Amino acid sequence: MTSDDEDYVYDEASGEWLPASEARARTEAAAAGPEVRDAVGNLLNDGDSVVLVKDLTVKGAGQTLKVGTVIKSIRLTGDAQEIDCRHEGIKGLVLRAEFVRKR
Repeated sequence: MTSDDEDYVYDEASGEWLPASEARARTEAAAAGPEVRDAVGNLLNDGDSVVLVKDLTVKGAGQTLKVGTVIKSIRLTGDAQEIDCRHEGIKGLVLRAEFVRKR
């Protein structure tokens, strides 16, 4: 609950008057980037290890990554569903978060 003496700020994106503390929290959350969630809904962060939940054919590499393959030290790309990965013999591997599960 907000107090009556709290400052309010007009949020142009939503068209609402918000308490200053809530407007600051929304700005900080937007600056942090989108939340990336795996196939079962776990929140992913930079440096996490993930396991594939589906066989994936890698275009251009002529390889298939099998279910259960562990990918270590992922990096978030800023996209809500893509993660940057490193795997032996595959440069520039980008996976969709819907095909991995946090380990």
